Amino acid sequence: MTSPFPGSPSTPPPSPPAQCPAHALGTGGLRRLYGPEAERAPHDLYERLRQEHGPVAPVLLPGDIQAWLVLGHQENLDVLRNPLLFSADSRRWNVRLAPDSPLLPITAYQPVIAFADGDEHARLRSAITDSLARINRHGNRRYVVRYTDRLLHTFAAAGRADLVTDFAEKLPILVLSRQFGIAEQDALPLGEAVRDLVRPTETAVKSNQVVVDTMQELIRHKKATPGDDLTSWLLRHEADLNDDEVLQHLRHALVAANENTANLVANTLRMVLTDRRFRGHLAGGQMTLPDALDQVMWDQPPLSLIPNRWATGDTVLGGQRINGGDMVLLGLSAGNRDPAVRPDLSTPVHGNRSHLAFGKGPHECPGMDIGRTIADTAIDTLLARLPDMQLAVPETELSVTTSMVSSRLNTLPVHFTSRRTKQEAPAGAQPPPRVEPPVTACAAPPVRRGKGGFFRGRR
Repeated sequence: MTSPFPGSPSTPPPSPPAQCPAHALGTGGLRRLYGPEAERAPHDLYERLRQEHGPVAPVLLPGDIQAWLVLGHQENLDVLRNPLLFSADSRRWNVRLAPDSPLLPITAYQPVIAFADGDEHARLRSAITDSLARINRHGNRRYVVRYTDRLLHTFAAAGRADLVTDFAEKLPILVLSRQFGIAEQDALPLGEAVRDLVRPTETAVKSNQVVVDTMQELIRHKKATPGDDLTSWLLRHEADLNDDEVLQHLRHALVAANENTANLVANTLRMVLTDRRFRGHLAGGQMTLPDALDQVMWDQPPLSLIPNRWATGDTVLGGQRINGGDMVLLGLSAGNRDPAVRPDLSTPVHGNRSHLAFGKGPHECPGMDIGRTIADTAIDTLLARLPDMQLAVPETELSVTTSMVSSRLNTLPVHFTSRRTKQEAPAGAQPPPRVEPPVTACAAPPVRRGKGGFFRGRR
C-alpha cells in the first residue's frame, strides 16, 4: 500500500472552523486526532479509524500535521520493542513545527531517556532504574498510608469530599516529593505547578519555571548535603549524569509520575464506586484491588497515547507503508481495546497484565511498580477508613477533560458518614517528625489482603 502522505509540509493548509461539519476531516480526507470529534468520543474515533484503515491509520495532529496512529495491540508491541525501526529521538522527524505549535511541549527533544536510543538510552536508564531500585518498598507503603490518613483528616468530619481535588491530585506529589528529597511543606505547591504546566493555561510557562527552579535548588542542596533520596542517588550514580541531565530527568519523572498516578487513582476510585461489575463482586468478596487496577489499566490507561516514535527508515507496519522520518503514535488505549485481544470488552481481565498502560520494550516505564503501589495502598486505605462511601451525584454528571494524550476525570464527589479521625490534628499543628526508612534495595512485598483489608478476595 502506498503512503497517503505525499510529503510532510512544514506549513500545513488552514483548517476549517470548528463549527464546520467537515472539521473532523482534514487534508486528504484524513481524520483529526483533535477537535470536537476526538474530544467528545475518542474511543469511537479509534474504532472508526480501525474500520477504515486497519491496525495502523493515517491521521492529522494539531495544525494538520500528518502522522500514523497505531491501533492494534500487536502493532503497538512491534513499535515498542523495535527501537532500530522506530526511534524515540524526535530529531528524526521529517516535520519542522511552527514556534507556536501545541505539539512542541510534548515532542521537542530533551536529554532524557524518553527521547534517547541505543547506548545513550542504556546509560541514562541505568541511572534511573538503579536509583529507583533503592527505594524501600515497605517504607514507601508506610508513607502512602501516612499521607492518605493526613488527607483524610481534612475532609472526614465534613462527611463529603471530592476524591479528585481533595485526594487523587494531592497524594502522589506528597509521596513522590519524599522520594525525591523535596521538603514536605513544598510538596503541595509543587503539585499545583505540575498540574498547571501540563494543561493549556495562560500560566503554564510560569508553572514550568517554578518546577525547574525547584529542581535546580534541590540539586544544589543535595550536592552539598546528600541524603537517602532519588536526587542524591542520581547525582552519585556511576553513569555520571551532569546537572542538567539530573534536572531534566527529575522534572520529567515528577510530571509523568504525578499525573499518571493521579489519573490511575481517580479512575480506579470511579470504577469501584460506579461499575456494577465491581460493586457486585466487592460485596460478594470476589474482587480484589489488583483486579480493579488491572481493569482500569486496560479500559482507562493513565496515558491514552504516546506521541514519540519516528520511523528510522522506510518500512511497513500493519499493512501501511511508513516513510523514514514519519511520526508513529502509540495508541495505548486503542491497542488495549483491539478486538484481536479483547473481542468482548465486558469480559473481566483479572490478573491479565499484558495491557499497554506502562509501555513495553526498552522504554517500558521504570517506575510502574512504584506508581501501582501508591494507587493500590492509597485506595485500599481510603476505602477501609470510609467503607460506606458512595458517589454523591449521578454518574452521568461526572465530567472528563479529554486531550490527545489522556483523559482526565475532573471531579468525583462522594458522601459518607461524618467522623473525626483519631489522629486528626488541630489547625496549624506541625506535621509529625520525618523518619526515613533504611535504604535498601528490596522487592515490593505481597499486597496486603488479610482480614483487615477492604478488598477481600481470591489470590
